[in-house]
Amino acid sequence: MFNRLLVISLCAVALPAARGTSQAPPKAPEIIVYASEVKASGLSEFDFWNDPASPGGKMIGTVQKGDHLDPPPENDPNVTFTVPVRSGVDYRCWIHMKVGEPKGVSTANKLFVQFSGAVDQANKEVLRPGTASYLTAEGPTQVGWKWVACEDGGEDRLVRFQKNGEVTVRLQGGAEGVGFDQFLLSPARFVEKAPTEAVVSK
Repeated sequence: MFNRLLVISLCAVALPAARGTSQAPPKAPEIIVYASEVKASGLSEFDFWNDPASPGGKMIGTVQKGDHLDPPPENDPNVTFTVPVRSGVDYRCWIHMKVGEPKGVSTANKLFVQFSGAVDQANKEVLRPGTASYLTAEGPTQVGWKWVACEDGGEDRLVRFQKNGEVTVRLQGGAEGVGFDQFLLSPARFVEKAPTEAVVSK
């Protein structure tokens, strides 16, 4: 009888502990956007180009005329699309860039990057489209494909968002002739190093 009471007592103590066990919050997923998934309505003076090496066989680029392009808030050729993000997560931004042939004053290797809803460590709004706050993805001068980090004054910059939900990404041409086929916001896998594969699978 004593043993039965002891077992019942131990079970009664264990049950509340099981109910109170907290689970770790789910990890933020990698955010990968293929150029082929971007809506045509999101392109301004950029075009879809066929490229068999790109996901879906499409990349996005701007025609090389050799002219100069200005950074935001100047409204030069741009691409916009939305992505789902998590608040309080540090993301690293990467662009799989196609560096084009240089011509005139254009080196065909630069994009400016902005986000709606982005904040700094003090929770102050930054990088908003239509402002002079932006990151720069500048590739090498060598023509070809390269994963390029989004930087702030030459320094890697993590991107953080104020709220969970959809935000707008705006990529503005910093040099004519530049193109891209993938955009990546990484909270984990590529925070320290760029992808090594030409196409990051979802």
